[in-house]
Amino acid sequence: MTEEEAIGVYLEPTEFLDCDSAEVIAYARHACRGAVTACERATALYYAVRDGIRYNPYSFGPDRELYRAGRIASLDSAFCVQKSNLLCASARAMHIPARVGFADVRNHLASPRLLELMGTDLFVFHGYTELYLQGKWIKATPTFNRELCEKFGVLALEFDGTADALFHPFDSAGRKHMEYVRDHGHFAEFPYELLIAALAAAYPGMSNANASPEAADDPVFRP
Repeated sequence: MTEEEAIGVYLEPTEFLDCDSAEVIAYARHACRGAVTACERATALYYAVRDGIRYNPYSFGPDRELYRAGRIASLDSAFCVQKSNLLCASARAMHIPARVGFADVRNHLASPRLLELMGTDLFVFHGYTELYLQGKWIKATPTFNRELCEKFGVLALEFDGTADALFHPFDSAGRKHMEYVRDHGHFAEFPYELLIAALAAAYPGMSNANASPEAADDPVFRP
């Protein structure tokens, strides 16, 4: 397989990364208005996903439809895995090779509600996106929207299509914030079964009963 053929795998539509769906195509085209280069399109998509969809860590569940990019494009709030799926599919719709990646991260500023529900400050299978730009893979993390960051004094994560955008280790006050613990690698298709099994094993006390649009307004970080 040539390098071009290998990269081409990350442009293909899949069940969850449905870059050929009308919803994803419309979302991507709207976000990329005025963008010309691949880096400009990738940057526009990143900020559309980061700030256009509020972060809601309670929005997970076993329903497969929750993870399809075409469905996520219509949501007001979503959690990291959903947002990374949408960014990945939208990039593919704009002819940018993209894939999803996962890592376990420790949130040292998690709110008391999250800690109570999860029983830990370790977020397993945190989702991010890798975009192929200017001959290399670049990580993009469109998780925390700017409004949320400003509310809690957390540094918003910026992206320009030239360098990795990974969680900040400290917040604006110098408090320890996000810590990467383990990387699970990247995937051409969203690994639904793997994620659901990991979440069930890590958080047996949480269920889809905790997930609701209203929960997006609950505190995510401690003051």
